[in-house]
Amino acid sequence: MTARIFAAVDIGASSGRVIAGVIDAGTTTLHVVHRFANGASAVDRHLRWSLTDLYGEVLAGLRALAASFPSVESIGIDTWAVDYGLLDANGNLLSEPISYRDNRTDAVIDDVHARVDPQAMYTVNGLQFLPFNTVYQLAAEQRSPDWGRAAHIVLIPDLLAYWLTGELRTESTNASTTGLLDVHTGRWATELFENLGISEKLFPTLDQPGSQRGTIRPEVVRFTGLSPSTVVTTVGSHDTASAVVAVPVSGTRFAYISSGTWSLAGLELARPVVTEDARRANFTNERGVDGRTRFLRNVGGLWLLQESLRSWAREGRQLELHQLLEEARGVGPSTKRIDVDDVKFIAPGDMPARISDAAGLSTSATPAEVTRCILDSLASAYRHTVHTAGELAGAKVETIAIIGGGSQNSLLCQLTADESGLPVTAGPVEATALGNILVQARSRGAAPSSLEEIRQTIAHTQLIQRYEPRL
Repeated sequence: MTARIFAAVDIGASSGRVIAGVIDAGTTTLHVVHRFANGASAVDRHLRWSLTDLYGEVLAGLRALAASFPSVESIGIDTWAVDYGLLDANGNLLSEPISYRDNRTDAVIDDVHARVDPQAMYTVNGLQFLPFNTVYQLAAEQRSPDWGRAAHIVLIPDLLAYWLTGELRTESTNASTTGLLDVHTGRWATELFENLGISEKLFPTLDQPGSQRGTIRPEVVRFTGLSPSTVVTTVGSHDTASAVVAVPVSGTRFAYISSGTWSLAGLELARPVVTEDARRANFTNERGVDGRTRFLRNVGGLWLLQESLRSWAREGRQLELHQLLEEARGVGPSTKRIDVDDVKFIAPGDMPARISDAAGLSTSATPAEVTRCILDSLASAYRHTVHTAGELAGAKVETIAIIGGGSQNSLLCQLTADESGLPVTAGPVEATALGNILVQARSRGAAPSSLEEIRQTIAHTQLIQRYEPRL
């Protein structure tokens, strides 16, 4: 049987990749053909993404893809959630998108809650309160000069897909992070739009994972060398939705932690949980592939360590991560913990100082001691989140699956097993790209038809580590 090729454009808040997935005899092998950095920069008094530059990197990656894998059939795009771009009536980007880490929503949250009671909002959208949810960003956007010229609100992965195909759509898993999707029906929540003074028509039509978005434009064909028949397939464009597809655990009694810059920890359910207890616990109900519900909390992640490394580098201390983790292992359990969800840790800057202050660490605390504090605090937050999710959903959890980049952090994985008292599976590292690629492949008959079969295949063909809790 001839191998079949699919490609994932997978962009996170700190880096991006274009990855070829070669499916041959039931095994998917990933080949990274292009990597690039990502990050928000201060422009015009806001933290903005340079999406124009990111699109240039995507095109460069697709050109490298065509050179090495000319028979690629389809491309799927996933990115981080909640952020968007505004297009005018001619389809032009009005300005580079503002990052969720910008503080512009601070001034509008009370106004939004005055228009729509938070409890009433939760019963409709089921969304965890986070100050950067799209609904708050749009309230701030209404005060900007771009708002009156906006004809379309386009989420980041859909904007990249638009530039590749000329087709405007809104993918449903990412739409569920806006706060404007009805968690029960999977359609736009018309009443919320009306109460917030936002026209529902600004958002393009909803689209589901597995549908064909469109063929790539002739200009893209000429620049990249890809075949004119290459299509863009809609996937779980919220990167966590794609990652959860690749959880290598069978059955339903598992929790997942998609561990990267952020940690998204929770359960996969058939139906949303929008009880008052769930709202008070700040759990979210986001849509997953095949209409599943991702019942989770957005927990502080490895951003804490990533930003600490950058802070130490600015001080002239270039630390190797693997060595730092070994030193942190030798430090032993930290008696000092931080609340990894505290908003004081969202912004970039001197992270070690903020952590030391919050934990009550000595001003002479070493990088290894700060790192151990971060990891112990994350593991504790994971345990609490998984336990609470099970209680709120009435679900029994028997295994925790850590997927994504954090699955490579053996110390964090072991600490999570120890804290939770549950076995932890770690991997696949490139869960998001795998889920992205296999949803594309399934739509074209090259992968199993159900998520359960896809997960079994991943468990049998990908490198998965297992950590048992230590008594």
